[in-house]
Amino acid sequence: MIAYIRGKYAGRTPSSIIIDHEGLGLEISVPQKMLAGLPPVGEEVKIYTCLRWTDDGPSLYGFPGKDERELFRMLLGVAGLGPKGALSLLSFLSTDELRFAVLSADEKKISKAPGIGPKTARRIILELKDKLKIESTEENTDSGESVAAGAAGSSGAADAIEAMVALGFGSTDAYRAVQSLGDVSGMDSEQILKAAMKKLV
Repeated sequence: MIAYIRGKYAGRTPSSIIIDHEGLGLEISVPQKMLAGLPPVGEEVKIYTCLRWTDDGPSLYGFPGKDERELFRMLLGVAGLGPKGALSLLSFLSTDELRFAVLSADEKKISKAPGIGPKTARRIILELKDKLKIESTEENTDSGESVAAGAAGSSGAADAIEAMVALGFGSTDAYRAVQSLGDVSGMDSEQILKAAMKKLV
């Protein structure tokens, strides 16, 4: 496994970058967002990588941080979604936006990514929702913060999210607003709704 590559940025193609690593030119496919923020040619960069083997041989995929790489790996586990689709999602949505879209079952937001239709979006939500809840719980428990899954997992929070969606707010925005409240276990749905609405207006 190649965890990361450090080398000099040597150029790019429409969908990849070239890294000069000790005289070896490595072509690494990256999200489009990463192409927009490249340094000058010759400057040293560090890319977190994921190596995939296909019938055509090995392919390297690169990301600016570990978070993008881990989400890419999770997306590759979704049936019918290959590296191209996974990169498309990470080009269109930030990691936080993608997590909130999955956890709030925002099919419309996910299906706006190029090459991702409603059927694929539903599959992504179905296969990743529980994994992302577990991942969020583990990360935030370690840091002592309230977890996204817990914040939106109570019946009161779920009712508040449903009410905000009925009022015309996007499900991802509603979920994010409730999650930002932290621990809502001592609040009823009306209190949660009022507090979350203040975050959105």
